[in-house]
Amino acid sequence: MRIAFMGTPDFAVPTLDALAAAGHDVAAVYSQPPRPAGRGKALLASPVHKQAKRLGIEVRTPASLRDAETQAAFAALDLDVAVVAAYGLILPAPILEAPRHGCLNVHASILPRWRGAAPVQRAILAGDETTGVTIMEMERGLDTGSTYALRETAIDGKSAGELTEELAAIGAALMAQVLDALPGLTPTPQPDAGVTYAAKIEKSEARLDFTRSAVDVERRIRAFNPMPGAFFEYGGERIKILAASVLPGEGPGPAARGSGPRLSPGNVIDETLTIACGEGAIAPSLVQRAGRGVMTPSELLRGFAIPAGARLG
Repeated sequence: MRIAFMGTPDFAVPTLDALAAAGHDVAAVYSQPPRPAGRGKALLASPVHKQAKRLGIEVRTPASLRDAETQAAFAALDLDVAVVAAYGLILPAPILEAPRHGCLNVHASILPRWRGAAPVQRAILAGDETTGVTIMEMERGLDTGSTYALRETAIDGKSAGELTEELAAIGAALMAQVLDALPGLTPTPQPDAGVTYAAKIEKSEARLDFTRSAVDVERRIRAFNPMPGAFFEYGGERIKILAASVLPGEGPGPAARGSGPRLSPGNVIDETLTIACGEGAIAPSLVQRAGRGVMTPSELLRGFAIPAGARLG
């Protein structure tokens, strides 16, 4: 099939690779424009942009798809279908209507649950046991199109980074199957029941609130790993927690462990950086100081003292 691929981050790269491996005619790749990055603010091409170049495919990076010239250039590709995976730009009606079989999207949830920008993170935050990938027909609504295929997977304590990588591989394989079956497939309208929206993650959400339960805090740690990184502040420094386990129990602090005085949420319980929460406690296993590499709590504490009883904010 003659295809345009539209994607930007690492999540989209496996789908592009799958299209190329299947022998489809990828006429062009659309990706968001290179952005300033690093201390020197040099322009950095997206992961999809880089991979398309390696594959020898033309890359187009319009800042918008709303102008007539860009839309005419897209229509001139004479496409069977456009495949979209985390592109990041709104597709106006002339773009949606140009390919003969429309625009198909790789969406990282089981629709209609978690329509929107951050389905992986919101599924973890909500404590969902499963998530997955849906291949959907795009229309002007926010992830409201009819669905061609879906596949579930267990969340099972994974971080957002781990889960995104898994879903990217699932989505690539599922999209390849759908394209092999076109145009004989008939999409299924999404049900009206069960709709939820995955709002964009705000950086302010990453500051850990230890008045929440340990279960909730641990979910936030996983949901915000790797970005933006769940953190607390102590001694004028921001410390990220990248992984932690839950110590269950009633009430904050050592009450969860059956000994010692009750401490307030946010207090450090012991010399291993166990932290009291509104209910139970968390035991970090991977942490990171600003500008430093990932380390264990014991490695952190050797160079940055956080004594038992300290209050984290």
